[in-house]
Amino acid sequence: MLETGMKAPDFTLPDKDGNPVSLSDFLGKKIVLYFYPRDNTPGCTKQACAFAASYEQFRSKDIAVIGISKDSTASHLKFAQKYDLPFILLSDPELQAIRAYDVWKEKKLYGKVSMGVVRTTYIIDEQGNIEKVMPKVKPDTNAAEILAYLAGEETR
Repeated sequence: MLETGMKAPDFTLPDKDGNPVSLSDFLGKKIVLYFYPRDNTPGCTKQACAFAASYEQFRSKDIAVIGISKDSTASHLKFAQKYDLPFILLSDPELQAIRAYDVWKEKKLYGKVSMGVVRTTYIIDEQGNIEKVMPKVKPDTNAAEILAYLAGEETR
């Protein structure tokens, strides 16, 4: 499990337009890196729309918001266009970053066990270190919890 203070694993993944994006591109900037299960599902849509609604607040603090799932770039493009998502979505079908950030876990749903992405958010500082780990976040409150944390109001 990745913990506060550890160096955030670097990665390079394609964005919704197929352009390569590396975590190291953002050194000198704080990053909200959130992992989510799937585009266009109710929880993931709520979470993405909450980040979109709060995006100007993140931008005004010079904070990059990056969402990662194993969906394809084409899926991300449709998802971003449908909900007017202004932040970066990265495609990780090979589970490169998903495994590096330890969010690929066994999940149980209706008694059925499968592997999948556990909704998790990392705040990464300007030096590329993990500042905060937020495991098993709630999709509708995740963006607000991060803004509260950044404002010095601990929520978890």
